[in-house]
Amino acid sequence: MKALLQRVTSASVKIDENIVGSIGAGIVVLLGVAGDDSEKDADYLVDKIVNLRIFNDAQNKFNLSALQINGEMLVISQFTLLSDTRRGRRPSFTQAAEPAKAEALYNYFVMKMKHMGLKVETGRFAAHMLVEIHNDGPVTIMLDSREKLLP
Repeated sequence: MKALLQRVTSASVKIDENIVGSIGAGIVVLLGVAGDDSEKDADYLVDKIVNLRIFNDAQNKFNLSALQINGEMLVISQFTLLSDTRRGRRPSFTQAAEPAKAEALYNYFVMKMKHMGLKVETGRFAAHMLVEIHNDGPVTIMLDSREKLLP
């Protein structure tokens, strides 16, 4: 499971010209689910994301987490994070989970994120969305649940 994080001052997501989710200061999570992912991958990423110290303290250093600042989360499903561009000019998405599995793990991820006590907004799984992101910094970080297996 991959999560591309963007620290934001605000963000929103529109479907058919209607805003379906918006947040203030916090993190936009673009979430890609791989075919071999499980709830353990989601658990790992939720814990990592809410505790990652990417917000500035009084000395302007990355010392505060989303939990510490009561940051808000906007979670968007994004299978394109699992693209394979090694051959040809068109990306392959064979590593991405089948839609039913991906949606179930996406929903599980959102539910676990909500249980952390933060405001969590979402887009709509598999919909065409317009995401407006006001990246703060800019700060953009890629996480991969497979990292938990590395020394």
